[in-house]
Amino acid sequence: MKRSSTLLLVALTVLSTCGLAKGEDDSEFFMEFLQVLLVGSPEELYEGPLGKYNVNQNAKEALTKLKSCIDDLQPNHKAELVQLLEQVLGNENDA
Repeated sequence: MKRSSTLLLVALTVLSTCGLAKGEDDSEFFMEFLQVLLVGSPEELYEGPLGKYNVNQNAKEALTKLKSCIDDLQPNHKAELVQLLEQVLGNENDA
């Protein structure tokens, strides 16, 4: 679980550093980004949440590597991350 937490922290840090995790609209972006990162494909990242951004080749390679690490997680760890995301999304909908 430590590895999966580290990956999630890396994703949070990258998005926060880029200024994408600010505001309500960006919060929606962030949650969609995490959802696709956990259960989608790299192509879905570029067509979905990152579709309006010009993602350079180095960033694409980094995202593909990050997605590969997430895909290599044990199924129960990945399921826990999905469950956490669903919990967070549920709390946002309640607000």
